[in-house]
Amino acid sequence: MLSISAARDFYSNLSLKVTQWVSPFSQLILRVLVAKVFLMSGLSKWNGFLQFNQDKYDLFMYEFFCPDPVRANALQLCDPETLEYVDGSAMVTFIKALAISAGVMEVVLASLLIVGLFSRFAALGLIGMTMFIQLAVFPTWDHWWNPAVWWFAALLCVFAYGPGKLALDRLFGLERSAVK
Repeated sequence: MLSISAARDFYSNLSLKVTQWVSPFSQLILRVLVAKVFLMSGLSKWNGFLQFNQDKYDLFMYEFFCPDPVRANALQLCDPETLEYVDGSAMVTFIKALAISAGVMEVVLASLLIVGLFSRFAALGLIGMTMFIQLAVFPTWDHWWNPAVWWFAALLCVFAYGPGKLALDRLFGLERSAVK
């Protein structure tokens, strides 16, 4: 009969082996799963290389920053009485620049996360985007619990623990070793 000490040692050694073999794949899968959400959103904003999808301006202007009906506590950038913008105003220009910036950042940061290059920086940038979406665009608990908290948790894991062994960061020496 095995002693408690021997069983504990066996379990401890087995846990270490499982961690060594499974962690690299789980970290890769985590990076790819969360990056896919942002990459697909970013790609939907483009009609081709450097050709922004003009329909996405309306998404940002009317769905995100001037919804009808008005979302409580959401950032509203249009006239609250008419739910319209002044054509050519600085606000319209700002929102269009924000839409293009979001499209670029979603594609760039998600791509970096997938290949594991500057992974912590990419995760932090996407955490920032997640928090902006949550706090300014869809400030409800329903949106937080599904889907924002899942994006946040996955990105926080990448930021805290790094991209893992199956990443360009490790290959180029940007990440020295896994957390022990």
